[in-house]
Amino acid sequence: MNNKLSWDLTPRQLCDLEMLLTGAFAPLAGFLNQPDYDSVLNNMRLANGALWPMPITLDVSTGFAEKAQLGDKIELRDPEGVLLAHLHVESIWTPDKALEAEKVFGSNDLAHPGVYYLQHKAGAVYMGGSVEAIELPQHYDYRQHRQTPAELKALFKKLGWHKVVAFQTRNPMHRAHQELTFRAARELEANLLIHPVVGLTKPGDIDHFTRVRCYEHLIKCYPEQTTFLSLLHLAMRMAGPREAVWHALIRKNYGCTHFIIGRDHAGPGKNSQGEDFYPPYAAQELAQTYEAEMGIKIVAFENMVYVQDRAEYLAESEVQPGEQVLNISGTEFRRRLREGLEIPSWFSYPEIIAELRRSYPARHRQGFTVFFTGLSGSGKSTVANALMIKLMEMGGRPVTLLDGDVVRKNLSSELSFSKEHRDLNIRRIGFVASEITKNGGIAICAPIAPYAAVRREVRELVESHGGFIEIHVATPIEECERRDRKGLYAKARAGLVKGFTGIDDPYEAPVKPELKLDTSEVTPDECAHKVLLTLERLGYIKH
Repeated sequence: MNNKLSWDLTPRQLCDLEMLLTGAFAPLAGFLNQPDYDSVLNNMRLANGALWPMPITLDVSTGFAEKAQLGDKIELRDPEGVLLAHLHVESIWTPDKALEAEKVFGSNDLAHPGVYYLQHKAGAVYMGGSVEAIELPQHYDYRQHRQTPAELKALFKKLGWHKVVAFQTRNPMHRAHQELTFRAARELEANLLIHPVVGLTKPGDIDHFTRVRCYEHLIKCYPEQTTFLSLLHLAMRMAGPREAVWHALIRKNYGCTHFIIGRDHAGPGKNSQGEDFYPPYAAQELAQTYEAEMGIKIVAFENMVYVQDRAEYLAESEVQPGEQVLNISGTEFRRRLREGLEIPSWFSYPEIIAELRRSYPARHRQGFTVFFTGLSGSGKSTVANALMIKLMEMGGRPVTLLDGDVVRKNLSSELSFSKEHRDLNIRRIGFVASEITKNGGIAICAPIAPYAAVRREVRELVESHGGFIEIHVATPIEECERRDRKGLYAKARAGLVKGFTGIDDPYEAPVKPELKLDTSEVTPDECAHKVLLTLERLGYIKH
């Protein structure tokens, strides 16, 4: 007898299901079963030999997997409980995630967002099988820009567009992107599809609402009737070369004949050693290898640079010796944006800069979170209180203190001190802090927060709305014990209290906090002043 089970989809699974149901992931008919998964990892092909580079898997918890059986028809629901599809279970297995990371991302470095997701966010067990559609996920934003593959193909046919070159992006587009895409379309005598990803991208990316408003401004810079904007609800993996092949196959499913791949396509940036995860043109090379089989032509482009002497953008190889090239890196652009500095008109369009400044004001106008972490008795709460008073004295933004003990009493009184509940407590603190930050306030958090993974989660959540400043209160454990009024350390050493941080449960110290303090060496007032100086240095407060 089959079980009646229901699974609430995660944001990434929701994106994947939509792509499966619309045919954007053709030839896939569902989440990969184990034979297909193994074949994709090892050969970039499904078990039947069809080219497919990315494992599209339904990851679930061990507890849920234990209830399921082969042959079950599992309900797949969105976060509101709406039934979207049924999964006909063909495989249930526990993957080797280290192997998957090496095969798909070429690395097991947790600095890679795809690797980090796999190891710290994805469920432990995979379930695979075909999916049966009930209804597509609902979108209430930018409906005029959302088309399925069938709708886009029909539109191209209606417009008489026989050659369509697609451009993939997860960032705002500036003049260099406009020049590159316009040149590609002109040289190919093709129409242009601007096809940005609005599902999940790299943590820290600019939100899709802001980006779409920027794209709407940019589209007016192309000749009329030549270019179309459509949104792709894809969850990126940032897998570089494999991802480029995946993106090309998806655009073929949307009716495109050509696909632009630039430098470091879908690359996640630097690894833990400060080196690029992938060579700059590896994505172009791998995609070109499969061009004929995919049935979509790869348009490989160099970087476009602004040549001051000619007052125009050119490919890097076209620049003559002695010609002066102007360039603003992504890092420098973000610095100018957050510090409210001038961004030259040769770099971007005024309407796009205005849109970005509206959503991402200079740092001294943003909300932010100061997140203290350290052992019990390290002095976190004392310094946090002193900092709160100093910030309230300065005025300008509302200040909220989320002290560990106070939060435990008011938000998390039902939680134990198991690792699972400690993480849940920190997630709750992070959620409240992110809401305060989003609304332009200052949140000061002072929990122990012993685990690095959940601190990183909170950072990503808060940084999508404003600033996150991690303060490691690194007071030695001997001093923490000496101060212990409640006698908790003594009880932990005697075995009367179990799972006590620093005694029989680890404290994972931050590797790169914005500031490190030791309250055994300086007073709480001096520590609070050091935090203020750090906030000033980072641009969050101005005197």
